[in-house]
Amino acid sequence: MKMIPFWKDEFPHPQDLPSSPPPRQVDVAIVGGGYTGLHAALRLAQYGANVAVLEQGYIGTGASAINGGQVAPGLKLPIRQIFKKYGPELGGQLWQASGAAVNYLEQTLEQEQIDCDYTATGGIALAFRPSHYSQMEHEAEWLAQHVNYHETELVPRHRLREEVGSEAFYGGIVEKLGGGLQPAKYVYGLARAAAKAGACLCENTKALKINSANGGFEVITGRGNLKAGDVLMATNGYTDGLVPVIQRRIFTIGSYMIVTAPLSPRMQHELSPKNRVMYDTKWFLNYFRLTPDGRMSMGGRNNLSPNLDVVDSARALGEALVRIFPQLRGVPITHTWSGKLGVTFNLMPYIDRVDGIYHAFGYAGHGVALSGYLGKEAADLIAGRAFTSPFFRIPPATSIFYHGEAWFLPLVARYYRVLDGLS
Repeated sequence: MKMIPFWKDEFPHPQDLPSSPPPRQVDVAIVGGGYTGLHAALRLAQYGANVAVLEQGYIGTGASAINGGQVAPGLKLPIRQIFKKYGPELGGQLWQASGAAVNYLEQTLEQEQIDCDYTATGGIALAFRPSHYSQMEHEAEWLAQHVNYHETELVPRHRLREEVGSEAFYGGIVEKLGGGLQPAKYVYGLARAAAKAGACLCENTKALKINSANGGFEVITGRGNLKAGDVLMATNGYTDGLVPVIQRRIFTIGSYMIVTAPLSPRMQHELSPKNRVMYDTKWFLNYFRLTPDGRMSMGGRNNLSPNLDVVDSARALGEALVRIFPQLRGVPITHTWSGKLGVTFNLMPYIDRVDGIYHAFGYAGHGVALSGYLGKEAADLIAGRAFTSPFFRIPPATSIFYHGEAWFLPLVARYYRVLDGLS
């Protein structure tokens, strides 16, 4: 069992990916070379801006190359709670934007000719309890009534074998929009597209400090300083204390993944007849799908810490996998790894500006589509091509008890375990 991400083992960092030291001056400096930063860089470069992407490691070091590769509309906070909290006008815009994020990703893949094994076969949420399926029925009815959304299909338990080769669930709801992709191929293809458009990719360039300077900024890095008219922080779950007020708006939790050895075509069809991405409805949820070469991948957590032992987590995930798919008992796990998710205190992704510094983050596990879309939206705001965005209208949230160390995660984890036991 390799303790490295399967996606990067299959498709390593390209040796010929353009990378250079930071230039002395740019229109926009982007801190973070994941989906958000690269989409922002691509968009700004297409507008003719001089852009530098400052990545503290190599492109693909963070979550963008190692996530589950699941593409779907929706946000972490349930849509009915969003309507209640932000009102029907903004709530409707946020829902529409979450679907537009999937469309935007698909358009980018086509326009930039990025081959990342994308399967537009949709996804399915699987009810962990009978009550969860009842909630799905109410959800589908609510979406049709309040946002005129009809792209879901309820699958009762007696028909569930049409979707998944498991007896562990009590029904499901199919989301027809979206699918799965190979994350490493996606992020490296996106980096090439941004570089081709004219963005400067600066790998191994950690931003150490940001100073205001003459109406703009000076970014101090380990490889020299650069002046920028604007700065965008696009660091999500890897946000550090570079700008303390921004760090206090986001905290990091861990997510863990395993991948099995390749399965026979018969087994692949039995487990996932329609090759959809899948996830269950627990608080400590699991998400799973077939990889393009026919393995079963599975992610999730039974602890929110980003620092768990990956061997221990592989053991726990392997046990969960066999509970869902007893057919996989004895199939070797070939890879195990971990990554970091960025979560905000209101469970919403958003764009904001603090002391003139833009930031976009907080995807909470929904970032494959949303992160690129917020990168595009932030770029439009910076370039003056837009004056607002639904995500720019969400008030930031933090806690007076949080100063960069998420001490509360063990307490939240216990609470989630109780909820999973009671739901």
